[in-house]
This record gives sequence, C-alpha cells and structure tokens, in this order.
Amino acid sequence: MDVQIQHRPSYALAVLRLHPNERIRAEAGAMVSMSQDIKIETQAAGGIFKSLTRAVLGGESFFQNFFQAGPQGGEITLAPTLAGDIAVIELSGKPVMVQAGSYLASESGVDLETKMSLKAFMAAEGISILEANGTGKLLISSYGAIHETTLAVGEKYIVDSSHLVAFDASVNATPRTVGGLKSTLLSEEGLVVELTGPGRLYIQTRSPQAFLNWLISQLPKSDK
Repeated sequence: MDVQIQHRPSYALAVLRLHPNERIRAEAGAMVSMSQDIKIETQAAGGIFKSLTRAVLGGESFFQNFFQAGPQGGEITLAPTLAGDIAVIELSGKPVMVQAGSYLASESGVDLETKMSLKAFMAAEGISILEANGTGKLLISSYGAIHETTLAVGEKYIVDSSHLVAFDASVNATPRTVGGLKSTLLSEEGLVVELTGPGRLYIQTRSPQAFLNWLISQLPKSDK
C-alpha cells in the first residue's frame, strides 16, 4: 500500500492507496472513508484467546477490521480516536513496541503480539504492550504531534511514561522516578522511563492522562 498522511499534526488523516486485491488490518472504528469496491471483514484476529489478551491487556479492540481492495485497487482513509498525529514505520524483521491504544493499521506482513513484561509495564503504564513484528508498513497514532528521535548505542534518554508512543525493541527501557521522594510526589511528572539506545523513539507531545486529569478537575462539583 502507498500511504500519505494529511492534516498533520493536529488532525492527521491517513490516505491509503491499496494495490489490486491487497488486504490490510486496521483498528476497529478507524475507517473514515473508502472506495466502493473495498470489502471489509471483521474478526477476532489470531483467535479468541489472542484477541482477548490484546483487548484486555494491550488496550486494543477485541475485533479488528480487515479491508481488501478489488481487482483495480482502491482507497481507504483512516484516523485515530484522539486528535493527533499518525506516523508510518517500515518494519523489516526488527520488532517495534507500541503502547496501548496507539496501533492504527498495518500491512498483512505485520504480526501483532501482546507482551507482558516490566518494560511494557513502565513504558505503557499498564501490564502489557503490543509488539509489532514482520515486514511491511505499520501505522501508529498519538495524542498531539509525534516527535521522533534516534538514540545511538549506549545513549540514554528520559521520557515521561504517558508520552511514549512506540520504540524499537532494541531500546532498553528502565523504570525510575523523576527525582527524589519530594520531586516524585510534588512535581506531577509521575514515573519516567530511562531509555538506552540504539534505536528509534516515538513520543507524543500531549498526555491523554494529563488531559483527563484536567478535564475531571473542571467538572462541576455536586453539592451535598
């Protein structure tokens, strides 16, 4: 497939041109529009257990949609749930770790597995993370713009855990506090991840958790 990202970074839209009879996978609810002859099939990708694990632990939908172009090819547009950016990662046999909720779509040669590990716990603020492996294009989404940076061998970088979207599996992630006890409790930075290269990092410029905390604080308080 050929991918063009439009209207970035605030309201990114992925415009996908599918080759004849090409089949892709996309997160449920991501489709915005498509050519008339594209067929859609909804299924629990990988079976019931794998889909349940991906949904409960990986933050993705239990069902995923598969779109297949007709003999003449076709166009489909995709967008994430939150207002933000989309990035295209070319996979060539080296896995990429994707935080919960940031997977958007992929070509048929890309496989998704839910991984449970300390790295996943710290990086995605949960108990698991998606591992994308194989060959082909992977589309990830963010809240806010996506900032990409590349770490050299042994280079260290600190990222707030709620801002980390994806990173190469070659990058080592170590949990740590932002500072001493006072800084950890009062700085509102929460937990951070120390990432050690080599590899690429994809960071989102806004935090969904921070926005949710702000939104809750603005809700009217009930008088008792």
